[in-house]
Amino acid sequence: MPVTKDEYGRTSDGEVIDQYTITNKGGMKAKFIDYGASLIELWVPDQQGNAVDVVLGWPDLKGYENNSFYFASVVGRVANRIAKGSFSIDGVKYQLNINNGPNTNHGGIKSFHLKVWKGCIEGDDKVTFTYVSPDGEEGFPGEVTASVTYQLTDDNRLVISFVATTTKATPINLCNHSYFNLAGHKTGSIIDHLIQINAEDYTPLDDTSVPTGEIVAVKDTVFDLREPVKIGDRIYDVPGLGFDHNFCIQSSLEAPCARVSHPGSGRCMEMFTTKPGIQFYSANYLDDTCKGKEGFTYAKHGGFCLESQYYPNSVNQPNFSKSVLRPGEQYNHTTVYKFAW
Repeated sequence: MPVTKDEYGRTSDGEVIDQYTITNKGGMKAKFIDYGASLIELWVPDQQGNAVDVVLGWPDLKGYENNSFYFASVVGRVANRIAKGSFSIDGVKYQLNINNGPNTNHGGIKSFHLKVWKGCIEGDDKVTFTYVSPDGEEGFPGEVTASVTYQLTDDNRLVISFVATTTKATPINLCNHSYFNLAGHKTGSIIDHLIQINAEDYTPLDDTSVPTGEIVAVKDTVFDLREPVKIGDRIYDVPGLGFDHNFCIQSSLEAPCARVSHPGSGRCMEMFTTKPGIQFYSANYLDDTCKGKEGFTYAKHGGFCLESQYYPNSVNQPNFSKSVLRPGEQYNHTTVYKFAW
């Protein structure tokens, strides 16, 4: 079916925000808006053909304008944390806006998830959103032109493809920050889901949730998810509030790096990515102040995120893959979520 476009709402400044809907032949439907280039709904059938919305989100545009949980939006310029909000490139030190304890998280105070992107329909199954980030925004150097293309294929793949260029050397690490609940966004905890992450190693954290720089084997740790594990059987053994850790994977669009399933509905989701890491986040900071779609309150562990990325704080860690993009280069990043039921 052709992609449809409708008005979703108006920002507090009166700017019109459009909604784009893609429907495939398998019974899936995805909805996106210009604000934050956000995936606001994703409908997936179960074994009986009953479709539910499996992504957490806000009930209206006002929620996305105050999106402190980053629901379903594109985060950047740099997803995840930069230690103390500072880094150096070519001998020049840059200081970013601080928004997460002593660190910068997900691009700063008013980053990509709070920007109006320009949407464009491409054929029957794609929508592309573009945003131009000015030089110095949130403290980052260079003017960056970023785009994200969402495609919903007839074989039930949600393909997310990023492209970016810059006028000055700058770190880039874009991702979509969707929270999934394969039982449906308003069914509560995801502790009954099964998860498997094909990672031999992970990056331990300091007390501010920034990687220490070590790369450690998952074997004989709570982070060994190489075989399917019920989230509720493991999450309470993780130090702190739950999972919020980067796993070191083999990037591939041919073999999945992660798989999550919900036994009750039969829905499952496989993840593929071209990046070397994925952040498994178990929604540890959701609380009863989070009033989501259809009036439902999203509580702690009400969803899970699998965020494809360079390792967090890569710009400051010499042994991590470098996330610096330079003029004349192009940042490319594709992530695929494949659904079955």
